[in-house]
Amino acid sequence: MEEKKLAVIALGGNAILRGNQKGTVEEQNQNIRETLENLIYLVREGYNLIITHGNGPQVGNILMSDDAGVKMYGLPPMTLDMCVAYSQGEIGYMIERNLRNILREHGLTRHVVSMISQVVVDEHDPALQNPTKRVGRIYTREEADKLAAEHGWIFKEEIKVEGGWRRVVPSPAPIDFKNAALVERMARSGSIVITGGGGGIPVYVDGEGMLQPLEGVIDKDLASAMIGARVKADELYILTDVPYIYKDFRKPTQEVLEFLDYADAMKYLEAGTFGEGSMAPKIRACLSFVEKGGQKAVITEATKLEDRRYGSKITMHYD
Repeated sequence: MEEKKLAVIALGGNAILRGNQKGTVEEQNQNIRETLENLIYLVREGYNLIITHGNGPQVGNILMSDDAGVKMYGLPPMTLDMCVAYSQGEIGYMIERNLRNILREHGLTRHVVSMISQVVVDEHDPALQNPTKRVGRIYTREEADKLAAEHGWIFKEEIKVEGGWRRVVPSPAPIDFKNAALVERMARSGSIVITGGGGGIPVYVDGEGMLQPLEGVIDKDLASAMIGARVKADELYILTDVPYIYKDFRKPTQEVLEFLDYADAMKYLEAGTFGEGSMAPKIRACLSFVEKGGQKAVITEATKLEDRRYGSKITMHYD
């Protein structure tokens, strides 16, 4: 009997919290339901699935709530790795519960499990000295300056919102993740596994072989590609807010790039064709995945997933 394909599905931030929303529990659950509905066709086609997700808005909000608790009630502050773990738990719970309900509504039976995941990074990664990962809500320049002065936080201008600023934190590269063999075994047995949330909790291995926490937020797409490679997944799907990869995005010369091999994608990447704060990290993740043995990486919008006419496909070589 032919072995079922294993796919890693990376849910973008838009799948959980939209830019114009407050982030209520009701809003997040509705967004998650709408996104997960688009995965049902993969279940019907017999795919085994691993689901990863972002946490940028959520972990930023947790940090703000934590700061308020410190100021108002004298509570001990939470470290960034604890905030990432916190966000993994709450988002994993929302995805698992909604997915269980959706599967039941469609008459499908699959086990669904959420796993708090620790992702190993290099404690000497240069990225730790150059914060780039955007977290939390968007502020005005005045609000950002005030928070920077109060907390020593670092802000950078937001790409998608003119005049907006967001906090940035270190984003080390993922090397490995714990429980890889267990995750692969569960996924290949038919369980849908939710793991690598928010890129995973960053940890490093000290000189005595012990795991130690590290302050940072790992890029979700790079972590998803690493997870896919470690479990020998066949396909990687990065769900975002556009149906394709575009050359010269939002310019008069805009062009859809539907099929790319490794060499062409790398050529465009090195030429600066893709935005560093948006599409470029996703392209790097896809290239990493196919370079390490993945058959295909796809970047598309969640609502277009079932329609094969949409989505940009990256493979090592053209068929």
